[in-house]
Amino acid sequence: MNEHERINYVEFPARDMEASKAFLSECFGWKFTDYGPDYMAFTDSGLEGGFFKSDKSSSVESGSALIVLYSKDLEATLDKIVQLGGTIVKPIVSFPGGRRFHFCEPSGNELSVWSDL
Repeated sequence: MNEHERINYVEFPARDMEASKAFLSECFGWKFTDYGPDYMAFTDSGLEGGFFKSDKSSSVESGSALIVLYSKDLEATLDKIVQLGGTIVKPIVSFPGGRRFHFCEPSGNELSVWSDL
């Protein structure tokens, strides 16, 4: 639903669009629609968005916003990410209210997963 002045969409750069699509589809169940060779949109992620062809990637270290996913089983999600080719860039840490870790998907974009359990 489009809501006035609310975050509506997020876009990521992608060095390897097919690898990112395969990883995010398999790992998290995201659905993709291709719009030519240089753009693809995704749904079923909690927030719709897209990937555009680029040699760059998004990381907290370079000043990017961090997209954070939620998991009911943090360790199982971490294991699945590793098995499917993701890279853990910050191990699980505790914070008031939960725990989280950071990972990179195949195009090098950094995301995080947290759990309150």
